[in-house]
Amino acid sequence: MSDCTQTHVHEVVGSVRLAELTEDPHNHRFAGVTEEVIQVPGGHIHALCTRTDFYEDHFHPIHIKTGLPVPVGEGDDARHIHFIDAETKVEDGHSHEFIATTLIDNPIGD
Repeated sequence: MSDCTQTHVHEVVGSVRLAELTEDPHNHRFAGVTEEVIQVPGGHIHALCTRTDFYEDHFHPIHIKTGLPVPVGEGDDARHIHFIDAETKVEDGHSHEFIATTLIDNPIGD
């Protein structure tokens, strides 16, 4: 049995912004699940390591950290999401910026 205490993770889905606007305009989609909580001043964040789908001959790795929690809901139904404002790794001579949010934590509740 592990000494680690399980915290929570978030699902993430999104699309990146267009790149190569004059040569070969395109975007990519991505999906993944964050790693568990990373405690930081003011709350916690999560790391996300995934990659985009393929376009022609390439995909882009995504290795980012989310922002702090943003509360959603009230009372017993209170949950949170995390804002993401990031960029993919460079592949095929370019990268893509993207903005997304995680899905809520614990979607079916206790």
